Amino acid sequence: MENGFFGLLRRSFEPALDRPFLRVPGADPLTYGDMDERSALAAGWLESQGVSTGDRVVVQLPKSADAVALYLGVLRSGAVYVPLNTAYTEAEVDWFVSDAEPAAVVRDAATLTAGLERAKPLTGFADLRDDDLAALVYTSGTTGRPKGAMLTHGNLASNALTLNEAWAFRPSDVLLHALPIFHVHGLMVALHTAMLSACEVIFLERFHPSLVLAELPRATVMMGVPTHYHRLLAHGGFDAAACRGIRLFVSGSAPMTAALHRSVGESTGCEVLERYGMSEALMITSNPYDGPRVAGTVGLALPGIELRVWGDDGCASTGQAGMVQVRGPNVGPGYWRRTDATAGSRTEDGWFITGDIGRLDDQGRLTLEGRAGDMIISAGLNIYPAEIEQALDAHPAVVESAVVGLEHPDLGEAVAAFVVAERDVGGDPDEQASALAGTLDDLARFKHPKRYVIVDGLPRNAMGKVLKAELRTRYADLFRGRASRRANPPHTGEAVARAARERSEQERE
Repeated sequence: MENGFFGLLRRSFEPALDRPFLRVPGADPLTYGDMDERSALAAGWLESQGVSTGDRVVVQLPKSADAVALYLGVLRSGAVYVPLNTAYTEAEVDWFVSDAEPAAVVRDAATLTAGLERAKPLTGFADLRDDDLAALVYTSGTTGRPKGAMLTHGNLASNALTLNEAWAFRPSDVLLHALPIFHVHGLMVALHTAMLSACEVIFLERFHPSLVLAELPRATVMMGVPTHYHRLLAHGGFDAAACRGIRLFVSGSAPMTAALHRSVGESTGCEVLERYGMSEALMITSNPYDGPRVAGTVGLALPGIELRVWGDDGCASTGQAGMVQVRGPNVGPGYWRRTDATAGSRTEDGWFITGDIGRLDDQGRLTLEGRAGDMIISAGLNIYPAEIEQALDAHPAVVESAVVGLEHPDLGEAVAAFVVAERDVGGDPDEQASALAGTLDDLARFKHPKRYVIVDGLPRNAMGKVLKAELRTRYADLFRGRASRRANPPHTGEAVARAARERSEQERE
C-alpha cells in the first residue's frame, strides 16, 4: 500500500476534489479538495512543532472539520494519532500523555485553527509500510488500567475497504454523521467509508434528536449507537417520511435489543444493520446488507476475517457459548508497551481473544451473550468498574464498593454503585449521591454512577469474591423503578440496608 492509509484515501477521493465532503449545517460545505489542502497544512504545522514519522500526537478536541483535517494530517505525515474522549479530566489526560509520550498534545481548537492558518503545507506523503503504526486507541480491561490498542495502516485499510464493499457505499451516498470522532465508530468506521467512496457527509457537532431529524430526509446512510435510535423513537417524527431516502441504518458500539431493532423497522420501514467490533480489531462481523438481518445477532464474520467460539474443551459446537476469538488483517499487533497484555490477548495458535462471550448458529451468525469482564457500555461508551470503585473506596466514609452495569431503557446500560459505609454519607439519597460523587471529580462525567445504593454488605462467595452477578440479578429493574428489595440470599448472611432510601432514589442525568 503506497504512502500508507492516507495515500489510499487520497487516491480514492482524488477524482472528486470539487465535490462536497463535510457539510456542517449553517456553514459553507468543505469540499474534498478543501480537506486535502487543510490536511497538508495540518501535516506542515505538526512538522513545525517537531513531530516526525512514528511520533505520537495526542488529540482531545471538539468535533469539527479542523479536527478531521488534523487526523488526516497525522496520517499524511506518518505520525501516530492518539484520540482522547473530550470528557476526560485533566488527571486522566495526564495519565494518557505519560503513557503515550507524544511529541505533541493538541487540546485547544483555537490554537489548531491559528496553526493551520500560518502553516506551510507539507508537500508529498510519508513513505510508509502496511505494518507501520497509524493510531493508538486507548481501551482497558477489568483492572481499570488503560491500554493503548495499536492499529497499523494495514489494519485501517483492510477494514475500511471491507466495510465499503460490504455496505455498498457509493459516491451518491449522503452519510448523516452524529457520532463523536474520538473513537473507532465515528472516526474509523463512518468517516473512512465515506472518504473511500468520496460521498458527502452531513457533519453534526453532536447527536440531538431534533438536529438529526431535521437533516435525515437528505441522508441515505446513518450510523449510530442503540441509544440514538431509542431517543429518535421517543422524540417522535422518526418515521417512513423522515427516512424516505435512507438505504442503510447501522448500529454498533453496544448491543441493540431485539425489541428496539423491531421498533425502528416498524416505524421507519428500514431495518437496522447491526455489526460488532472493538478498538483492538476494528469491525469483526456484520449482518448482511443484502440478506436477512437477524435481530439479536451481530451477523457473520466480515470477508477475510476468521471467527471462532472457544469453549473450555476447545472449539465450541454450534449454539454452544464460549469465548469469541478472531484473526485477520483487521487485528492490531497488540498493546502499546504492554508485552504482557499483548501476550495474554493471544492464543497459542495466534487468535485474538476478544473477552466477549458468544455463540455461533449453523449459518455462522454470532450472538453475543455478554462480556467475560465487568466492562459497562453506556450510550456506546466503555466504562470500567474498577476505576470507579477505586475512587469511591478512597472516600473516608466508604468501607468498600461494587460497581455494575444495569439495563437502562435509554442508555443501554447505566452505572450503579453499591456502597458499604461505616457511617452516614448524607441524610437523604440526593445528599448521599452528592457526597460520594465528589470523590469522582477526576473521572469523566459519563463514568459517574446514575444510582448509589447503600448496603450493609456485599454478597460474596466462599472465597470472598464479590458476586457482581448477584447484584445484577437482584437489582435488574433498578432503572425501571422496580428494584427487587429482597434480602441477600441466606448463604451470604447479609441483607440489603436502607430499603426506604433506595425506593426514593431518583435517577441523576
